[in-house]
Amino acid sequence: MGSTFILKVRTSLKSSQLFFQHGRPAFSTLQPPWVLSVCSREPSLTLGVRRTHRSSSGQTKGQGGVRNSTIRSGEEDGTVNGGGDKRSAPRQRIHKSVFAAGTAKRTADILRRRAPLVCEYKDEEEPERRLQPPERPLPSNEWKKLKESQGNPPRFEIQMMKALFTSGGELDVAKSLLTFVATETGTLSYELLLRYLTLCVSSGHDAEVFDVYDIMRGSFPSLDTGASSLFIKAFSRTARWREALNILQELKKTFSPSPRNYGDVIAAAMQHGDTSTAWALYDELIDSGLSPHQETWETLFKQERHLGILLHMRNNQIYPQQSLASSIKSWFESLTGQEWTGSWTTATPKGVCRSCGSELESIQLTAEEYQQLKDRVMTDIIEGQDVFTKTTPEELQRFKLFVKRKPAFDVVVDGLNVANSNKDKSKQSETLLLVVSELVDHQGLTVLVLGRKHMLRPSRSWDRNNMNLIQQKAHCFFTDNISEDDPFLLYATLHSGNHCRFVSRDLMRDHKACLPDGATKRLFFKWQRGHQLVVDGHVTAGRRVRFQSIPSYDTIVQTSGGNSWHIPYDETEDRSTYEVPQHWLCLNKKL
Repeated sequence: MGSTFILKVRTSLKSSQLFFQHGRPAFSTLQPPWVLSVCSREPSLTLGVRRTHRSSSGQTKGQGGVRNSTIRSGEEDGTVNGGGDKRSAPRQRIHKSVFAAGTAKRTADILRRRAPLVCEYKDEEEPERRLQPPERPLPSNEWKKLKESQGNPPRFEIQMMKALFTSGGELDVAKSLLTFVATETGTLSYELLLRYLTLCVSSGHDAEVFDVYDIMRGSFPSLDTGASSLFIKAFSRTARWREALNILQELKKTFSPSPRNYGDVIAAAMQHGDTSTAWALYDELIDSGLSPHQETWETLFKQERHLGILLHMRNNQIYPQQSLASSIKSWFESLTGQEWTGSWTTATPKGVCRSCGSELESIQLTAEEYQQLKDRVMTDIIEGQDVFTKTTPEELQRFKLFVKRKPAFDVVVDGLNVANSNKDKSKQSETLLLVVSELVDHQGLTVLVLGRKHMLRPSRSWDRNNMNLIQQKAHCFFTDNISEDDPFLLYATLHSGNHCRFVSRDLMRDHKACLPDGATKRLFFKWQRGHQLVVDGHVTAGRRVRFQSIPSYDTIVQTSGGNSWHIPYDETEDRSTYEVPQHWLCLNKKL
């Protein structure tokens, strides 16, 4: 876009008022997806998860380690293989767990394949007509004819610019569209310029970005986060990268910059040799409670502050993607005067690295961590502000007295959740009975079954004889039908001590969200992975009930004296937020 065109452009103050209120820019709801991805935020993460040690796992009942051998699992221990420098992750068998990366995706795929093929007729709204952009620049009279042929839609130029972006249209076509709009109306709206800017940035036309920057700076009192992020991205990849730093500083006056904003300028600073600015921005990003993108870490990992980066990943339960893990491996192996070797590996169910044979950190909480979590769960989940939307004061007090009078439980069973795992309604009570029998009769455990009062009324789902047998084998507490089971389950499990586990398919995400900070949420997730039992497969009469294995180790970045590192990494994009990776980078220094 030349200077002649700039002189012709007169932006619309009326249009700008739609985007600026009380001196602040408002978000455009019509930004294309690419702009939204630039501006996206990540949830704040805080430090604070303490490192646990294998030596702390052998505690006494009530605060001690879980009796792993008492629960029948569907997995046997693996063997330790010698670790070489393998270029791809090994294909050892991964133990089955609801928390294993990719489990949710695989389950969804299985259910989708099993679903019947039904032809459904839906009343769908007619989709918005998509404009077909021309293949060459058009003079204003031809643009006018094209607009008339489409029925003169009121947002013709916006829809056409959007179509140019999504189809990867030529920039000269977009320029001719701007010329047409300026000729027709004498103005260019903020939204149209923003969409044109998106096209320029995505296609790498940095000179045009500079021109749009001059236009928007001279025509509008300030820029919204979408435009600011686009300018930061574009300026950061040019010799004018320091102007991106200025835009970032201005953005902080009204909005909180995103990790992507910081990352773009950090990468530019590193590329141009200004490492002090790059690290200052990294520290600012961390102090703001944000978490860097993988590319930012990859850029910074070439410097000597790798220890701080790895500890940040550890304290915030962050897992590098495989590309970043490869950069970490290369960096360690390139250190002069130090002989580091890296291997891609997995861990045995007992928490032994298959490459070097060392034990990973225990999944069990220390006595201090356990008490801290117990206090927070009691305060924020069991006795939180919305507790009486889940139960009544009388029922909660009655349950506390019930638990106080009983011995410490080994396992707490969410009865309704377990019974509902069988889709055959006529076998729900039988399913629950088989699970309770496995725990009590075969494994000799003290069990509490939580249920609801409607389960005591004989029906097709709840056989009287089955329910009587359950009450004979286990301690039982039945809440009102309107009450929620989970707070009672968490209370009984935590009250019984660190050895107690619970049986449920519920992933407790709503309850974890009630906790006050990231460190406590991560502590809850660690406790959950080490204590939650999930029935493995179908429950069938005449066969032993099996449970998915509970890992004995914590999936977290960990080191031993600085001479070895074990880093869990993401090798798949299918991992849900409540799942953990199953593959590790093992780094060892020759002593």
